[in-house]
Amino acid sequence: MKTKEISKQVMDKVAIIMKTGMKSVVLVIVATSLSLAKDVPPKTKPEKAKPQTLSRGWGDNLDWVQTYEEALFKAKNGNKPLMVINHREDCPHSQALKKVFSDHKGIQKIAESFVLLNVIHDPTDKNLVLDGQYVPKIVFVDPSLVVRADIPGKYSNHRYTYEPDDIDLLYENMKKAQILLKTEL
Repeated sequence: MKTKEISKQVMDKVAIIMKTGMKSVVLVIVATSLSLAKDVPPKTKPEKAKPQTLSRGWGDNLDWVQTYEEALFKAKNGNKPLMVINHREDCPHSQALKKVFSDHKGIQKIAESFVLLNVIHDPTDKNLVLDGQYVPKIVFVDPSLVVRADIPGKYSNHRYTYEPDDIDLLYENMKKAQILLKTEL
């Protein structure tokens, strides 16, 4: 009987050692895992660049067309006047006019009734050249595809240019393009 008791005691001690050993093994595995784990920063969405729109900043909420040919087609088929804005991205006068144009609530509202095109290259249609190639230049075309040379700005040397201070004249000329359009057709 003594052998049975000794065997039982040995077995109990082995069981205790095994439990303690298992705990140690688990503890070593957890500690190793934690020490090998990297700090991963939380994922942040990269800032997306604002997509370049056809407005080029002249009125992002307005519908702009991409080409002069498309503009003529839409003006004729939609019976709407066309406004062509010729400008340059690196021209301070163009940038200043763009700012007041895009901020002017009246212009942004009335512009909804126009086919709108802004170009950063000189036009290929000689009818748009009028009194020379300069920027900024704003020309109106009626739905019968006639360039409205009779709606100039206020300068004699560059008749179709506008400065930021001329924004109210541009607004009135946009109204004039609509009124003349309605009485001529």
